[in-house]
Amino acid sequence: MKPIALICSFFTLLFFSCNRADANADSSIVAVKASYAPSYDETAVEAVDTAAAAADVAPQEREMDLKVPERVNVETKIIKSGNLRYQSDDLDKTYNQIREAAKKYNAAIKNDSQYSGDYEVSRNLTIRIPNENFDAFIADISKGVAYFDLKEISSQDVTEEYIDVASRIKTKKVLEERYYELLKKANKVSEMLEIEKKLSEIREEIEAKEGRLRYLENKVSMSTLSVEFYKPVAKGRKATVSYGGKIANAFVSGFNGISNFFITLLGIWPVIVTLVVLILLIRKKFKRKNKKDVIEN
Repeated sequence: MKPIALICSFFTLLFFSCNRADANADSSIVAVKASYAPSYDETAVEAVDTAAAAADVAPQEREMDLKVPERVNVETKIIKSGNLRYQSDDLDKTYNQIREAAKKYNAAIKNDSQYSGDYEVSRNLTIRIPNENFDAFIADISKGVAYFDLKEISSQDVTEEYIDVASRIKTKKVLEERYYELLKKANKVSEMLEIEKKLSEIREEIEAKEGRLRYLENKVSMSTLSVEFYKPVAKGRKATVSYGGKIANAFVSGFNGISNFFITLLGIWPVIVTLVVLILLIRKKFKRKNKKDVIEN
């Protein structure tokens, strides 16, 4: 009997040990699932906070966080501009020379102004020229010029700014895509409003930087040149009126002065009438007083 009892006790203990191990395993699995399956709300909020924080950090940190492609090298971006001023014996001939050069090098005359003074007549042009034709255009219109009163040519390298602005646009667009993905998954009104607010801010920043990029591209592609050419005239050329002309002008001026005087009087006639009436009343009063004094004496 003792061997049989020992065998039954052994199988009983083995059965209860297996059940306890299964229960422990099930509980462990449930705990693992619970730890790796957070609610959507917590995940969405954490993702929004992470994306919002990424929008406010430095450009280098944003690129690392958002895994933006590395910046690519672009060709050198140079903005060219210049100012020229020189004397010309024939303004029309000089203008035609500049106009022909503009047609030749695909340039455009944007502003054209003229000035006439006592000592010179001049013409000022503002010209937009393709960047690659800038130097050739200046060399062409400089033919026949003895010397320049003013010649300023400047070049501004904006390559670094161009690359930086383009890189920031890419970063912002990646961030914008992340927020759009979060917006699709959001199920709370508060989350949607917060994400839409951030999207609006990011879109404004993208549009501002794209505007700056277009400005740089325009300045780089088309250079600006201001050209002023002039012709000296005889000193005091306007003071060439004859003596008889001066007399006639003086007579006309005097007549106009008298006419203006009478016109002014007509405009203040109520004041004049009032003064005349007052003078007559005062004079009449004095006459009566003098007459009374004479009678009493």
